[in-house]
Amino acid sequence: YYYVAPALPAAETIRDIPLQIPLRIFSRDGYLIDEIGERRRILITYDEVPEHVVNAFVAAEDQRFWVHPGIDYRGIIRALFRLVTSGSASGGGGSTLTQQLARSYFLSLDQTAERKFKEAALAGRIENEFTKEQIMALFLNKLFFGQRAYGVAAASQVYFNKPLEDLNVAEAATLAGVLPAPSRYNPVRSSANASMRRGYVLSRMLD
Repeated sequence: YYYVAPALPAAETIRDIPLQIPLRIFSRDGYLIDEIGERRRILITYDEVPEHVVNAFVAAEDQRFWVHPGIDYRGIIRALFRLVTSGSASGGGGSTLTQQLARSYFLSLDQTAERKFKEAALAGRIENEFTKEQIMALFLNKLFFGQRAYGVAAASQVYFNKPLEDLNVAEAATLAGVLPAPSRYNPVRSSANASMRRGYVLSRMLD
C-alpha cells in the first residue's frame, strides 16, 4: 500500500472527470430525432434507478456491496482458493463494484499484482469520499454495455427501447449480465448467451 498509494490520484477527482454524452437533436414537440456522438449515454442519479435494477447489479457484480469497505476479503479468499485448486481465478468475486469503478476511471486492464494493489487502494479512497448510493450511480453511469451504450440508462434504450424506470426484473437482469463481457453476453448478437447469463443473475437475485 505504501508503495503504490503516493502515486494514486485523489478519489474526489472523479467529480471533475466529465462523462462523454452525445449531442441530442429533438423536434419542436419534444421527440428525439437523432443522437450524434461516439458514445450513447444518458446520465442518471441514484434516485432515478428502480430498486430491482440496483438489486440486479448487486447480485451480479458484488453481493456484499452494501457492507464491505471497498474490498471484499471474502471474495478475494474465494478467488485465491479457485486459483490454488483450479489454476484459474476466473469466476468473479475478486473485484468489488467499487474496485471496478476505480479501474474504469483511473487504471488499465493489465493483469498484474501492482494494478490490483492500486485498484484496492483506490477503492478504499472512493468509499471514504462517496456514499454507497453515489458509488452505485457513478458505476451505473460509467460502464460499457456494448452497442456503443455507456451507462445503464443508455443500455436500456439501446436493448429494450424503453426508459430505465420501465425495465422489468428480467430486463434488469439481462443488462446486469452484459457487463462482464459485452461482446459475449450481448442480447442483440448473442441471445442464447444473454439468456443463460440472465438466468444466472436472476438466481443470484433470488438467493
